[in-house]
Amino acid sequence: MSGPSRDNPLGADSPSPNSEHEAQQIVRQRVTNREFNEWYSEQQFQTNILEGKAYFNGPSPSKDPERHSPSKLLQCHRKASYARKNAPREGTPPEGLFWIGSEFEEQVIVPFLQHITTPETYVANSLWIDTEIVVDDTSLHVRGSTDPAIVNTDADPLFLTEIKTTTSVDYLSAPKPHHRAQLHAYLYALNNEYDHSITDGMIVYGSRTTLDIAAFHVEFDPVFWERVVKWMATQTQYEQACELPPATPERDWECKYCSFKHRCGEADTPYGDTGYDGLLPVFDKYDWQNLQEYLEAHKERDAQLTPTLAHRFPDLAEEYGVYDWKCSRCGTSFDWNSVDWDGNADNLPFCPDCAEAGDLVTLSGPEADSQLNTDRE
Repeated sequence: MSGPSRDNPLGADSPSPNSEHEAQQIVRQRVTNREFNEWYSEQQFQTNILEGKAYFNGPSPSKDPERHSPSKLLQCHRKASYARKNAPREGTPPEGLFWIGSEFEEQVIVPFLQHITTPETYVANSLWIDTEIVVDDTSLHVRGSTDPAIVNTDADPLFLTEIKTTTSVDYLSAPKPHHRAQLHAYLYALNNEYDHSITDGMIVYGSRTTLDIAAFHVEFDPVFWERVVKWMATQTQYEQACELPPATPERDWECKYCSFKHRCGEADTPYGDTGYDGLLPVFDKYDWQNLQEYLEAHKERDAQLTPTLAHRFPDLAEEYGVYDWKCSRCGTSFDWNSVDWDGNADNLPFCPDCAEAGDLVTLSGPEADSQLNTDRE
């Protein structure tokens, strides 16, 4: 080990003042929301591979019209189709809510259930379901995995739970309908699979701020289940007919927190009733992660960024490409990087050709539904 010197008074094994300053600079520059999100995504990617769940990496494939996930039942039909068809999500993905929900279930609820269950029963982290329901000659397939379940010594289910986290449990007086629908799907599937009756479960809400819980016993209700099945059949009919479903929120607050509210027309922007394909033109309220997932999901169909977004996400522009600016007046196209523009979506550039002729016409990107190479009948 070398001793201190005039250039490095702490010794050769200690960082020099210059390297310390460089380290501080790197930390200040790289502790950003964008860098953190990319790092966290990579951690999830590695964890999925380590746990043999590599199929969770990358965008989810577009759902077949007949297939339904229990966690997506009884919501706005249009919102459901947007999500099922991998339409680009707006805003920022709620990764924190997903993480907190998972940790609350695994680190708090499962140990608690293990503490209170009887010596003759056990707690299973989850159970897989895959069931078929025939409605008017249409086969509906419901697939997914439950939350923790109480099982017997043969690991056969006896009682199900559905775990949800929320800001506060003080206002809850009953379980939410879409959570009841999710639990009903699990009960229906497992009751058909096993010889003994499985008709009971519990929805447990946990507060993310206080860890207080509110639990509601749920017994399978055939009338309510008919409503859920009807919802699935209607959703399937819209998608089989290649129709954009109507905007029919099941809950008053659903539009406010929807990841597709601009696309749908439920926001203070000039968009509405937009199909599944393409990014909204001249719209910049997309998050980097949502954009990357959308572009990757539609990579085989040559999805690209709009010129508006290329200025915000140059790394994605380089990887996936960028559509041209378009002039609605003369129809001329311009390479996104050839037009002088400061990136302000509220102050779009003028068409050079029209300006030269004395007309000030702003440029825009391609229409959302025409952005992807797709075979449409």
